[in-house]
Amino acid sequence: MSIIPDSILIQQYLDGDNASFEILLSKYKQRIYSFIYSKIKDREIADDIFQDTFIKVIQTLKKGAYNEKGRFVSWVMRIAHNQMMDHFRRKQRMPMYDTQSRELDVFYRLSEPCKNIEDMIIDSQIKSDINALMLELPQNQYEVLKMRLYQDMSFKEIAERTNVSINTSLGRMRYGLINLRKLIDERNLTMTQ
Repeated sequence: MSIIPDSILIQQYLDGDNASFEILLSKYKQRIYSFIYSKIKDREIADDIFQDTFIKVIQTLKKGAYNEKGRFVSWVMRIAHNQMMDHFRRKQRMPMYDTQSRELDVFYRLSEPCKNIEDMIIDSQIKSDINALMLELPQNQYEVLKMRLYQDMSFKEIAERTNVSINTSLGRMRYGLINLRKLIDERNLTMTQ
């Protein structure tokens, strides 16, 4: 455990010493992750929220918006709490889909062989629509979908390429598909003939 005060580590980080942030992270990561996991009870979602929390911490520090009115760890816990609340709000708005169901699998249609020119035109339009919608997804979900569906990469390969756990890759794929289906529903697009 570091004996250097958090305020000094933060200032050193802002002055360009990335190792200082690593010290802060290692000092509190177990406590913050345990806090998130105790509320979420799902490792892959907890991993995502933990990562999102520290991205927000870094962004706030870099903007100079952090003030030392409280302890650093309490501030990070508030950010983690807000990230969890955002997750629960999104979950309430998002319909749950059975990803095993062929009727709801937008990519099942793309894997079927074309029978005639009309099928080819329809498939081309569907692919074009899906590509356009994928660009509206969060970057991490877009990357996983693209690597999995168009580059045929395994989740292990995706995890290695994106420097996250396999579970996080699976979670991003799942949320990417859910968000994609939501966009399809919102736009009233038809993915079948």
